[in-house]
Amino acid sequence: MRVAVLSYPMLFQTQGGLQNQIIETIAALQRRGIKAELINPNTQKLTDFDLVHLFSAINGNHRIAEYAKAFGLPVVTSPLIQPHWTRGMGRWARLLESLVGKTTNWNIKTEYRMIESCLRNSDCVIALGETERQCIIEAFGISGDLVRVIPNGIPERFFNASPNLAIEMLKASEPFILNVAAINPYKNQLTLTRAIASTGMKLVLVGDCLPFQQSYLEKILAYEHVTYIGKLDYDAPLLASLYAAASVFCLPSLSEVMPLSALEALAAGTPVVLTENHCMNLEGFGAMVKEVPPNNEQAIRDAISALLRQGSDGKVRSALAKTYTWEAVGESIYKCYKDVLARV
Repeated sequence: MRVAVLSYPMLFQTQGGLQNQIIETIAALQRRGIKAELINPNTQKLTDFDLVHLFSAINGNHRIAEYAKAFGLPVVTSPLIQPHWTRGMGRWARLLESLVGKTTNWNIKTEYRMIESCLRNSDCVIALGETERQCIIEAFGISGDLVRVIPNGIPERFFNASPNLAIEMLKASEPFILNVAAINPYKNQLTLTRAIASTGMKLVLVGDCLPFQQSYLEKILAYEHVTYIGKLDYDAPLLASLYAAASVFCLPSLSEVMPLSALEALAAGTPVVLTENHCMNLEGFGAMVKEVPPNNEQAIRDAISALLRQGSDGKVRSALAKTYTWEAVGESIYKCYKDVLARV
């Protein structure tokens, strides 16, 4: 089975959760003997493959799904639908699409119509959690029979991480808050910085900062309690060690789907403060995860304080180790491919 994996053109110019998800998915599939590869549509033909797996339904990716279907190829899409796509938002988006269409003689399409086209041209849609599944069904009118829930996995190295390397690098053993994400207003590090400024806690940031976000980073670094490590490779031993050494991991983004970084922190035994705008299934995580409004500094501060008093829970790590493995993810996606190929 040959599988063409694609996403939008500029994705791999930076490093983040989606990039890691794609790389780990391909590796898990290849370990099962599936010939999955990230292809270059400028030099490789879709028709040389048995199936197309598309990651993300935005940034023009609907055209990939449309072309694949035109060529008679089955399409599996991992769309990463944000939680704001509710049933009500879908109704408003369809109304707006109608107004824009009539005004422009149907020459302009909204983002909603592009996402819908991507989903409707897919033979199977993979949601990362039940919340995302409901968004796909309710906002875009996709049949529930076509939507499967397959979560992200967690590499084994995060379960076995030691804090020693991070403690040595930071040259201090005092507690710190960790944030791993691209540095930008959407990931909301400045709000987190302000939230803990009066607590005496240190904040350690890890992530790429693009040149046009440099001024945002400078505002953050104006606070003395912040240490910016910069970009780390996903398999860097220091990254896993930082997760293990942190007292709390905090990701107060404006919105997330199923952030790998939050799962990685939990795998390392570190409790998590997470934006309330997400699609993760928190069942089984107990008190190890607290949700916060992303722009409420007091709520972020209170959640961090509560987790500091509480500490870790080994049962959550054990549950994660059984459920969120890339081997299990690869097996589920493989079954999805087989089912799709059997009915097309």
